Amino acid sequence: MTTPMAAGSPSRETRGLGLSGLAMLVVVLALFLLGVGAFVLSAVGLGPAGFVAGGLLVVASLFLARGLFILRPNEAEVLVIFGKYRGTVRESGWYWTNPFAAKSVISLRIHNFNTPQLKVNDLDGNPIEIAAVVAWRVVDTARASFDVENYAQFVQIQAETALRHVASKYPYDITLHASTPTGALPVGTQDMDAPSLRGATDAVIGDLKDELSARLATAGIEVTDARLSHLAYAPEIAGAMLQRQQATAILAARQRIVAGAVSIVQDALAELEARRVLEALTAQERAEMVRSLLIVLTSERGAQPIISTS
Repeated sequence: MTTPMAAGSPSRETRGLGLSGLAMLVVVLALFLLGVGAFVLSAVGLGPAGFVAGGLLVVASLFLARGLFILRPNEAEVLVIFGKYRGTVRESGWYWTNPFAAKSVISLRIHNFNTPQLKVNDLDGNPIEIAAVVAWRVVDTARASFDVENYAQFVQIQAETALRHVASKYPYDITLHASTPTGALPVGTQDMDAPSLRGATDAVIGDLKDELSARLATAGIEVTDARLSHLAYAPEIAGAMLQRQQATAILAARQRIVAGAVSIVQDALAELEARRVLEALTAQERAEMVRSLLIVLTSERGAQPIISTS
């Protein structure tokens, strides 16, 4: 039994009355048979008292039979007597409880909910389409029954709200985010391990799960898993963002090629200097050699020798 809860205070699940259903069935059958026996005896000479006693016994047996119920695995029975919560029976089996109790079954199984594709703006303000799969289950039947109107609908609405909020906190792609004029780092130096929606890192998924857990705790719901199931740019900017991704990738590749070429030229000059080869060259010839090396190393085509006939 529970103590009366203050109006508006969070509910808390407690254990309800659940006696052995088999034992109570024996009692119910015994009362029913006694009632039938009283009817028979009244017919052979017991008189009106036998009819009354038999009727009362039969009515009592039928009334007590209302308290019998069966629970399957991963189900819970919430008991309410005269408008007051009187506990929850969780263990599967055959039970008997107070016949006056109003009983409602709540599934304790894990449920999957796939949010619809939502159009939101990411951290950079780009419109994107996003959806998620949320796995959840009821852990507190009292809160699920009495603290929200419809806990299944509550999960759906809160999942969409949390997904919108989390999507607005991260960029779609960390490379494009860092290459924007407002980005903190130039292309090629950004932290590629930073969380982004496209990367689907543990940080993003963990943030979504934590926010969902905080929102659904009011309804006694536990979030067991949350994953992104759909992620794409909105159709109106998908083509432009694809070109931007390609341009960013090309720019980053050229920067790496140039950096590598400069390093190779430096090593080559140091080796030539150590072998005293550069002493025979003028400053203009050295500059021409460096220029030729850089052209060969950074060109997208293979080098073609030029034979001088002078």
